[in-house]
Amino acid sequence: MRVLVTGGTGHSGSHIVPELVAAGHEVTGLARSDGAAAALSALGAKVRRGDLEDLTGLRETAAEFDGVIHVAHRQDLLFSGGIDAVAAAEVPIMLAYGEALEGTGKPLVVAGSIGSPGQQDLGRPATEEDPALPVRDEHKGTLHARNVVESAVIGLAERGVRSSVVRIANIAHSTTDSRGFLVQLIALAKERGFAGYPGDGANLWNAVHIRDAASLFRLALEKGPAGRYWHAVADEGVAFREISEAIGSRLGLPALSIPMDELVLPGYFGFLANIVTRSYPASNAITRQVLGWEPVQPRLLDDLDNGHYFPAG
Repeated sequence: MRVLVTGGTGHSGSHIVPELVAAGHEVTGLARSDGAAAALSALGAKVRRGDLEDLTGLRETAAEFDGVIHVAHRQDLLFSGGIDAVAAAEVPIMLAYGEALEGTGKPLVVAGSIGSPGQQDLGRPATEEDPALPVRDEHKGTLHARNVVESAVIGLAERGVRSSVVRIANIAHSTTDSRGFLVQLIALAKERGFAGYPGDGANLWNAVHIRDAASLFRLALEKGPAGRYWHAVADEGVAFREISEAIGSRLGLPALSIPMDELVLPGYFGFLANIVTRSYPASNAITRQVLGWEPVQPRLLDDLDNGHYFPAG
């Protein structure tokens, strides 16, 4: 297939591109800068200059390809308008793809997040059949704001687009992870002198190695039915305390409980305080059954033991 990939130089995209190339697909990456163009070429992709702000150009470009994988975001809006602005800008992009691919049956695979649909604290693992919940005023400034994007993508299935959403685990880990959740937790532990966890730390977090996630994007592109959610989750639920203990062990620091206090908790976790207390168990059973996806990379705690998150010195 001739595949257009946006966000091909990011953490997930930089693994998706070589995954597609290795499978025999012809990949073209959208590049805004010379640096991005060079990085895409190094990954084995062709380059098309453009950006997400040019909806007309994006629509015309997408129409030329056999399928689209979208893992890019308007990060420039994050500092001025937060996640709400990023999500609002992404919906017109999805609609532009819809106009380009309408009635063709071509695949559109878009990155989502396990943490965004609002399915945490269900008392059971979230499944691929749990839809993105409606976005309300109380969801402003949270990952839930991106539900409008997931809903827009799934809605395109009714217009003849083989659209689907790959919900990436809350923790996406790899040797190239430089800004993810683990990196932030490690930085906090170094700064505070101990690895903290909220309360008893029994709340569950899901995780995936980004190379396993990349293979799921490929499978969704190649054979995923329209209008479906897929769960890029390998570890369906790891206790937060275990994660903190693994970080503390590697750093030679104690792992300590942070009281569930409205002042103390943000005092350690800062802007992460509103999400670290939640439980996010998630199942991958439907994804594995329908697409034949099998995670083969190191699991979260094993990857922490590999040491690449803790370089010497």
